[in-house]
Amino acid sequence: MKTLLRAVLVVDALLVLGFGVLFLLTPWTSLYNALQLVPTDPSMVGQAFGVVLLGMAWLALRASVHGAMTTPVARTVGHVNWVVGVLMLVWLLALRKPALTGFGQLVSVLAGAVLLIIGFGGVRLAGAVRRRERVLAAEALVAERNAKAEVKADRRAAARDTAAVDATNAPRSAAPLTAASYVPVEPVMSPRSNVPPDIPTTPPMRTAPLMPGVPLTPEEEAAREAARREARDSVANPRPPFHG
Repeated sequence: MKTLLRAVLVVDALLVLGFGVLFLLTPWTSLYNALQLVPTDPSMVGQAFGVVLLGMAWLALRASVHGAMTTPVARTVGHVNWVVGVLMLVWLLALRKPALTGFGQLVSVLAGAVLLIIGFGGVRLAGAVRRRERVLAAEALVAERNAKAEVKADRRAAARDTAAVDATNAPRSAAPLTAASYVPVEPVMSPRSNVPPDIPTTPPMRTAPLMPGVPLTPEEEAAREAARREARDSVANPRPPFHG
């Protein structure tokens, strides 16, 4: 469709170029008399208008090559063409001015009709191309956003997989001891002696003589009896562990 619009722009450029050259030749009265046209008076105005038309023709040709200029230039040139065509038809058919001969009036009416048809066609075609470009741009934007979202999702999935692999390969270490996880352990008391197991008790003294058949002296008997009493007292009243 854009190729067709470029072709319409080329036709517009050639048509406007022909009118521009014709107005540049306003001082050539014999040419206007041969075409049975009314020359522009003064000639300077006709030539100035011809230069403007040549500029529009160059702009249309440039827009037919550069894609970014195609749609806006086609709309502008199309509106100018159909407005000029309507003016020509109104003046020639309704107002009968300027007074032309049969051939001159026929050429002018045909030129106005061609401008009207090409102008309307160019405007409609430019609007269709513009709507299509907007749809394509919106689709491209949506596709770009979806591609970015997919890339982000892939990165997040890769990061999760890497974290899972690292957690699997990492050595297991003991959990740090915190105040919430600390539970004091009460020492287990012996049911018989009522003494904690981690407090060593004094081993009982041997009551038998070291050597059988050897009697003990009174001093040894007294020391042995004192050791027994001390052992009984330590068992009955255990001392707290020494904290140096």
